[in-house]
Amino acid sequence: MTLRMNPLILQKISSRQHQILEHLLENRNGLSVDELAKVLDISRTGVQQHFVVLERDGYIKKSTLNKTAGRPVTIYVITDKGNNYFPKQYAWFSELVLSDLQQEMGSERFKAYMQKLGGKLADKLRGQFDGKNLNERIDELAIIMTDLGFQLKLNVESESPNIQACNCIYHDLAQKHHELCEFDLALMSSLLDKEVEQASCMAKGDCNCSFRIK
Repeated sequence: MTLRMNPLILQKISSRQHQILEHLLENRNGLSVDELAKVLDISRTGVQQHFVVLERDGYIKKSTLNKTAGRPVTIYVITDKGNNYFPKQYAWFSELVLSDLQQEMGSERFKAYMQKLGGKLADKLRGQFDGKNLNERIDELAIIMTDLGFQLKLNVESESPNIQACNCIYHDLAQKHHELCEFDLALMSSLLDKEVEQASCMAKGDCNCSFRIK
């Protein structure tokens, strides 16, 4: 059995780049190379080198500030991706909504609702899977799941291919609401056009979340 990691390279932010993003977050109109060099007490060249990486990875973008005298100055502003780099605390709100839904609907209807949501997301993504064989569909699904935050290992060289997730992106919520797993199963089954069953679940105490494709 051969396990392979999904070939998506995770982007890393250095401590200095983190500082740059913090300053741009606090100054939403943007900052110039000179302004950041002064604030960070580093050279213009140093700032420019970090800007190249941050702009390439989509965390910042160029903008132009028209000065009343002299040439326009190029400034850099933080993008939505840069803003989303900073942690968000949504778990408490999600727990509030899910607990209320489960109480109102009951366990079985809540489970069906999660399956319905997974199917709706699959409908939006289905065009990316048209005309592809099973292995190609698995690769496409792995990219989507990685973008959602899963760390994956794939096994496609057996009669029953499987996907292993080394983490759960909503682990704390899933521990309280096991029905959330139905969302993943519905999404995967629909996009792969195959029945998918869950062989292990981290929310239930297993070491990973494993999905077997029948």
